Amino acid sequence: MTAHEKTGSAARVLWFGDNLMTIRVPASAENDGVSIIQCRMPRGGATPLHVELSGDDIIHILEGSMRFQVDGKAFLAHAGQTVMAPKGMPHTFRIESAEGASCLVVTQGGEFEQLIREMSLPEDAFMPQAGLAKDPRGFAHDKFQVIGAPLP
Repeated sequence: MTAHEKTGSAARVLWFGDNLMTIRVPASAENDGVSIIQCRMPRGGATPLHVELSGDDIIHILEGSMRFQVDGKAFLAHAGQTVMAPKGMPHTFRIESAEGASCLVVTQGGEFEQLIREMSLPEDAFMPQAGLAKDPRGFAHDKFQVIGAPLP
């Protein structure tokens, strides 16, 4: 077994709207293209209904609770639980806990990481209500598709 150090000064911290995103392992770090992004999100934060076309979307909740909809099925998940949306399966989530939530998002192929990098502001450039650096409707990728609205 081989262990690789993937934390420390190499981590990139960005503001994606009101969400603090830390790229713990970039897709470019290894040949498998897996990226791990730690997300800190406020209550009420939600993603649009979307589909990953290149790989599974794995979300491990570190703190708080999140309401998910995966392939039309809604459920609540809490700290310590892991949710997987297989490649091609529509999914979305909303932060339910009053204190917000923190999770790790594990994806393959780099599309989610690319979205975060393209739409975010640097950690030191955040201003409340600043929103995204770019309009997410302008983001197009052949392996990631927004197909609907976030959970209400």
